[in-house]
Amino acid sequence: MKKIVLMVMVFCVLGMVGCGKDEEPINNGGTTTVTPGGGTDPGTDPGTDPGTDPGTQPVPDGWVDLGLPSGLLWATCNLGSTTPEGYGNYYAWGEVRTKTTYNWSTYAYGTADNQLTKYCNNSEYGLNGFTDNLTTLQSSDDVATVVLGNGARIPTKAEWQELLDNTTAEWTTVNNVNGRKFTAANGSSLFLPAAGHRVLRSLYYDGTYGDYWSSSLHESNPDYAWIVFFGSDNQGVSYDIRYCGFSVRAVRSQN
Repeated sequence: MKKIVLMVMVFCVLGMVGCGKDEEPINNGGTTTVTPGGGTDPGTDPGTDPGTDPGTQPVPDGWVDLGLPSGLLWATCNLGSTTPEGYGNYYAWGEVRTKTTYNWSTYAYGTADNQLTKYCNNSEYGLNGFTDNLTTLQSSDDVATVVLGNGARIPTKAEWQELLDNTTAEWTTVNNVNGRKFTAANGSSLFLPAAGHRVLRSLYYDGTYGDYWSSSLHESNPDYAWIVFFGSDNQGVSYDIRYCGFSVRAVRSQN
């Protein structure tokens, strides 16, 4: 059953029309603002959709110690929000700016015909056979590092799994925003809003699912990166296509 759920999630993100999701963007509940960039229609030159300067985005203030084996601290808010329930901003994997359109044509490290120019460990996916064998985001491409500094970064796939393995989770509502609350053995908790995700110019599954990037590239198919997803009755580590606009929740070490 779990395998089927993961397959459905990936299919829905990659083929939105097949899922019957082609509506206009959904309101984000008014708790945060998502500042769009220059904005282009699908298929245009990515250079014409530069996005928003990272320095202009809201900076969350607050970290929680869940007593995890790694000792990591987790940010209390999504990047781009100043409240735990705020959706915050949406980023393509490895990009540090928000934008209006999320597809291969506007993706910083790919071409319109889906040829990768960075973070590629398989020559079949790289532009003119390009590979660099980078499998974790560099600091310059980690929006949590760029915006927050002070050791902040996007969690790896393993660090997301650590969170899932060492907390109990429940679907709940904070200030009328749906999401999942993760409570650790030390009594501390973390709320992640079900902020949905962006594809092309639209927001999908707002209030129903949460999709959060890791900093880890998929091992065998570099078109994808690892994510954490959750809904009202499921959660897990999966993978999705890099140009999608997903949420970011930062971590940092205690030192």
